[in-house]
Amino acid sequence: MSLQPLRLGYVPLTDAAPLIIAQELGFAAEEGLRLDLIRLQSWAQCRDMLGMGQIDAAHMLVPLPIAQTLGLGPKYPALDLVMVLSVGGQAITVSADLGRAMRAAGHAFAFDDPLAARDALIAATKGRLRVGVPFPFSTQAELVRRWLEGTSLAAGVSIHTVPPPLMADALAAGEVDAYCVGEPWASYAVEAGVGALLLAGRAIWASPPEKGLVLTRDFAEGRPDETGRLMRAAWRACRWLDRPDNRGTAAEILSRPEYLNLPPELSERGLLGRLHVSTTGEVRHYPGFIRFHEGAANFPWRSLAALLAQRIATLHGLDVGWAMQVASGCFRTDLYRKHLRSAGADLPGASARIEGAMAHPTAVASEKGQMILGPDAFYDGQTFDPSFYKS
Repeated sequence: MSLQPLRLGYVPLTDAAPLIIAQELGFAAEEGLRLDLIRLQSWAQCRDMLGMGQIDAAHMLVPLPIAQTLGLGPKYPALDLVMVLSVGGQAITVSADLGRAMRAAGHAFAFDDPLAARDALIAATKGRLRVGVPFPFSTQAELVRRWLEGTSLAAGVSIHTVPPPLMADALAAGEVDAYCVGEPWASYAVEAGVGALLLAGRAIWASPPEKGLVLTRDFAEGRPDETGRLMRAAWRACRWLDRPDNRGTAAEILSRPEYLNLPPELSERGLLGRLHVSTTGEVRHYPGFIRFHEGAANFPWRSLAALLAQRIATLHGLDVGWAMQVASGCFRTDLYRKHLRSAGADLPGASARIEGAMAHPTAVASEKGQMILGPDAFYDGQTFDPSFYKS
């Protein structure tokens, strides 16, 4: 059978797994597709190649298409996020010097206590704190800002853009004091002896959306058959990835030279939720550190788009109401429902919710009766109600 080729861009991270697994394990072939996976070096390159039509779809930071929709980027065709590919998987890493100072002051690097970690970091920081993130419009940047809000460090933090594979090098060179990034590049600093893992992203926000499947609107609407086939292949790969017995196999595949080009043991850490926080071999067990499917992880909630748009608009002086409305339109719940219903996906009864309201797994109405959503609470108890529009 002849397979339809699609060119997909990805940045080498653990959370690129759904696209890699879809190709390697035949989920794409089952849909009549061949995914030509193109490894990219930065999120700007990923955005530009998609915007210029050099790739058909991309593994992309969830806030990035929102920023494009708000005019905070080059003038490219409209970009739409059709499904979320991963939730969580990020960690904050501090330099070896900061780590030593924090330990000397008694911090235990529990990896799941955002207030203790923040207080220890504030006490150890002398002067301005330079934090690396993979892109200005990233979940990592949102996590850092939310975590430091209202503290003495908030006004003095300097956020720098560093491509994920170069984060540890920037830390070693003294260009940043800390960084927030997706695995395996947080753990890579520990392996290289230049940093320590301070905190999981999920300790700040229980369900931080990390990467999405993003297409141009022209492609998503003009080529619905291919869009649906690609979404179903990625969805099945996400479901496969969240079966615990498959995580070791996934690490072996991701570690290959053509993908992450790292030892499987390093790739396994985030996938298995067994994180080494220091060079001494201390391990922190963090079940659910990254999710690809469970708890309706793949659904592109319009309320999530509105939340991120509100944060971005406030930071950049844009009209918040306008930003929330236009951004919610680039999270395509309509296409998710249309293309994944036939794959057997259970679908929420609504397309929006109060973000941050669930501290525990919660049952909600679905097309099949009831489904369980994963916890999405913020560490400080804040919530976001997108009541400006109807779901």
